[in-house]
Amino acid sequence: MKFKVSNQGFYGTFGGAYIPELLFHNVNELQRRYRSILRDKSFQREFHQLLKSYAGRPTPLFYAARLSDYFHTHIYLKREDLCHTGAHKINNAIGQALLAKRMGKSRIIAETGAGQHGVATATVCALLGLQCVVYMGKKDMERQQPNVLRMQMLGATVIAVDKGSMTLKDATNEAIRDWINHPDDTHYIIGSIVGPHPYPDMVARFQSVISREIRRQLQGLPRYVIACVGGGSNAAGAFWHFLDKPEVRLIGVEAAGKGVRSGQSAATIRLGRPGVIHGSKTLLMQTRDGQIREPYSVSAGLDYPGIGPLMAHLHVSGRATFLSATDKEALNAAALLARLEGVIPALESAHAIAALKKIQFRKMDKVVVCLSGRGDKDLETYRKYFSS
Repeated sequence: MKFKVSNQGFYGTFGGAYIPELLFHNVNELQRRYRSILRDKSFQREFHQLLKSYAGRPTPLFYAARLSDYFHTHIYLKREDLCHTGAHKINNAIGQALLAKRMGKSRIIAETGAGQHGVATATVCALLGLQCVVYMGKKDMERQQPNVLRMQMLGATVIAVDKGSMTLKDATNEAIRDWINHPDDTHYIIGSIVGPHPYPDMVARFQSVISREIRRQLQGLPRYVIACVGGGSNAAGAFWHFLDKPEVRLIGVEAAGKGVRSGQSAATIRLGRPGVIHGSKTLLMQTRDGQIREPYSVSAGLDYPGIGPLMAHLHVSGRATFLSATDKEALNAAALLARLEGVIPALESAHAIAALKKIQFRKMDKVVVCLSGRGDKDLETYRKYFSS
């Protein structure tokens, strides 16, 4: 594959493992073992059996007839929101939890923004009998309270992070500190294609089941594949089996917040420049002197100042196009999808729907939009917006 990671963990000039010495043991152990474990036939059997019987795969590829009429083209929705726990995050959580058991780890830590990755991790830990600790920004805990309750009911310990912006970036910092202090019994399940090598490659491989199913279900190639992008895990999964098919246009949609140039945005591709965050080199929103600029988005899952190194490489190489959608555009897109198709999307997924208005489709185009999660967790945000 033209866009696969190098042996050193790079996609072009992005990626790698920029880690403190105290993390070397943990990261080196993963780098040495993950490929051989993933190649093991018994691991693949157990992984795909759980995806089928527990997560509910394959998820439907739904032809959205009324949405297609509205945009005068053919639109299909990849329904990751119908996975157990309500988001694509369960694919990666199952994969990494099984990998952790094979590495002899009994304790799992994770970070979460919107709560979907935290819920997926807590769910799989309950299933496999693993101790689970989830770090979550205090601000995100307040706006995603239902997911906090779900994690606690599943037996996870949710630790509130009240540092910095109290969002995903700060939760990730605390999870990394925990990992440094517990190198022997703990595996860190990162929820997106960020972090030091091998995380971006490993998470993308676990999520690649999404595009494998799209190819089989569509029985041909789509013209467009569209997915929202925070770190980029659902986009990586939706794009993976089309990366070497240049006739398929790959569209990532970032959160513009209150506007790309408003000072309150999370549009990393538009506003970022090369830098290092959470162990990898990527595009990063930063000040002139290299300090991280706080991101903003109404969507907790897209509220991150960086982007996965694979996504940065797809942008720089021109293989993928990255658009952005404001809070208002995403909220209105969610309402449009709900009223035309009876599907309430997660705020993250609503950004991908919002991009449909920004592209000139042809009538015969086949367009696939990845619905990364369901909107139950965002109902209070929707209520406030539409009642104001």
